[in-house]
Parts: sequence; structure tokens; C-alpha cells
Amino acid sequence: GGGGRTTPSRPSNPAEGKQACGRRPPRRRRVRLARKEMASGPPPAHPSSPSCTVSCTATIAHGSGSSCEIPLEIISEEEMALIDAAMTSARCLLQASSPRSLRVAAFSPLPSAVASLQRCHSSFRPAAPLILSQKASSQDIEDSGLGASRSKSPLQLFRSRRALSVTDITATEWCEKQMEFVLLHGKPERTKAMRAGSNRHAELEEEVVEKVEVCIKSVEDSWAVRFLNFVVGAHHLLFEGMTRELPILGFVEGIWIVGVIDEIRMPLNKAVQRPLLVDTKTRYKATLPSEAQKRNARFQLMFYKYLWDNIIADNFPSGNFYSYFDLDPRSILSEDVGEYCERLGFHAKTLEDVVIYFRDTSCLLLPSQETLMLRYEYQGDNSLLDEYIFNYEADWFKGQILESLKFWSGERGARIVPKDERWKCRFCKFASMCPVTVSSDG
Repeated sequence: GGGGRTTPSRPSNPAEGKQACGRRPPRRRRVRLARKEMASGPPPAHPSSPSCTVSCTATIAHGSGSSCEIPLEIISEEEMALIDAAMTSARCLLQASSPRSLRVAAFSPLPSAVASLQRCHSSFRPAAPLILSQKASSQDIEDSGLGASRSKSPLQLFRSRRALSVTDITATEWCEKQMEFVLLHGKPERTKAMRAGSNRHAELEEEVVEKVEVCIKSVEDSWAVRFLNFVVGAHHLLFEGMTRELPILGFVEGIWIVGVIDEIRMPLNKAVQRPLLVDTKTRYKATLPSEAQKRNARFQLMFYKYLWDNIIADNFPSGNFYSYFDLDPRSILSEDVGEYCERLGFHAKTLEDVVIYFRDTSCLLLPSQETLMLRYEYQGDNSLLDEYIFNYEADWFKGQILESLKFWSGERGARIVPKDERWKCRFCKFASMCPVTVSSDG
């Protein structure tokens, strides 16, 4: 639970959608049945394994009322982006030989929300477009790092034919120079506090959403599962009043951006129908964050609201989406993904079919509230330190986006943090090679 429930018009009998799918006779799955394992953390990595995974299980309900438990492998949004890139570069191998399967997490469907949806038209206005200036300032370009002489932008060099993530943008707001070092040298090893934060998010997600394992064999499969996860998560929101870890994407000034909304809940006050976006942050110590940390978290949550509201307004250029990611919308989905669609009661055979269901589902939703909520928990015992409610500030948010996109589009080089925030350098793994700390030591 958590938050009140909406009372939308319920779809027709869920069993009807399943019967219309013409389900094949049951077949033996290529997975083992197991109990939940998420709380114990990820299994040891095997170099020979074709997938990077975290194992747990979920229960799938069948029309007869029976259920089975299927192991799950959860992949983060950033890891999914890496998989997308690898799948794109290996497309010819996938077509020319026996394909190698990758396993990704898919949401378990609600029995009350798997009936087929009817197409509807959104009456909401799209969020105001952002306008990015094309004037470059040579004074902003640093002499180190990617440098002024680079012929390609960071977007072209490191995210070509891939989406930027919301964390890519928020990391730029935190420190552009650090983001540049990450692009050039890779991410530093995750700290104990970061791992604890990820584990807490997984625990919170399990309270609301269960998952199943789905094998993907193409880039189209990967995107189909992501869209289906949105559909199932949205139905959790409509029928249960809350959902967590909802995948989202949007088209911002010619750039595709993906993210995962931590939590969406319907308000307890039934007079308010618009959902509330919530993000939970964990703290290594029982202290409140600095203003710079809160500002970065506000930026992230505002970004999710912007993407959510655009999706709800049916502002999704599907033609551009297919062409940008080099996708075949009419490519037949793999058997596992097709079976997952059947469990949802969807007549989806191709990625294009899934995108239609995704857009249909968006028509059932409302824009989010203008207020947003940040929650801070102490990692030691998961106790609540603070709940911080703030308003969406459109002008401030757009200004932050424009500054970040100037770096990613190559309009200027990476900026260093302002003097009053150089305390961040004490916690940066790249401090020894950064011109800020090197010049300070000198």
C-alpha cells in the first residue's frame, strides 16, 4: 500500500484478453524455480555468463488462479544502456548466427489490469519545449580533458545511437569535470554507501512490484520489455495507488533521455487525482544533506516530472524513436517476450504493437502534481531523517537542462565546480588528476 487509490473505469474481464491471444500449449521454460533471493544481494559474477544479473523471483498469476515462481535478474538503467549499445553493435551477429540470449527484468502483471486497452486521445498540452542556443563560448572550454580541439561532442563520442540517462544530466549538474573524467576513464568502483543505497531501493521496489525473468534476443526485445514495464507499472499505479522503479523516456531538444522514476503514488486525498512523484535517498550518516546535494536531487525529480508529463501528453515521436535507435518496428519479438505479452493480455507481436499499448496506457494517466517529495533515510536502520516537499520550478529546471546540454552537445567544454562547492573535490576519485586540485596543491 501507500497512498490512496484512483477509481478509473475498470477494463473488461482480464481473462478475455488472455483467451483472445490464442495461448499456445504450455511448454517447459528454460529457467529454474526458486525462492526470492534479492535480500541476500547479487550472486557472484561468472565471466562466462552472457548477462550481468541480480537474482530474485516473482510470482506470475495464471487465469486459473494458480501461480509459479520464476527467478529474476535485475539490470540497472545504466547497465541496460550498456546492453543496448552492445546489442546494437552486435546486430549483424545476432542475425547471422544463433543468437545469444540476455536476461532482463520485467514487471509481473496485476491480474486486475491485464485486459486489452482501447485507444484514447490525450487532451493535455505538451510541456513547453526547450530552446537551446547555438552560440558557443570559447572562454568556457577547458584546455584539459576532452579539450577545445575535439571534433565530436561527448554525446557523439560516448552516447552515439544511445539515450542519455537522467543521471548523466544530473551528474553534469554536480560536476561537469567529474562527468568528463567518468567518460574518459570509466566509473570508479562503487562505495559501500552506494551499494547500500541500491540495496535499499531494491527492497522498496519489492514492496510494490514483483518481477519475472525474460530473455531478450534483439534490441527490439530490449525496448519492448522496457515499454511493457512502463505499462505494468502504470497499471499498478491506477489499481493499487502506487508503483516504484518505473522506466521513463522522452525526447528533449533532439536528444533521447531515459530514466527510472523511484516512486509514484496517488494522494490519500481523493479530491486530488494527480499523482505525486517521490524519490528516496539514503544517507550513510544520520545527517541531512548539504544544499548542493538537495539541489541536485531536486533537479533529478523535476526531470522525472518533465518526462512523465510529456509522455502523458502523448508527446512521443515514435518515427524518430525508431530511426534514432536503428530499430525495426515490425520485427517479430522473441518467444519469451511474446509470452510475456500474452500474460499481460496483449496482442503484441512486434515492437510497434508494444509502443501502441504504451501510448494507449499513457492516455489513462494524469500529469503529476506541481509539488514533489524527497525522502531521506538513514542507511543504518532505514529510519526516516526528513521528508522534503518542494515545488516544480519550470524556469530554473529549463535553465539547468540548457547548461547541461551545452556540455553534452559540445557547445562548450566541461566547467569546474564553483569555489564555494569545491568541498566536493575531497570526495572525488579523480581529484589527483583534476586541474582544480592540481593547481591548488601547487
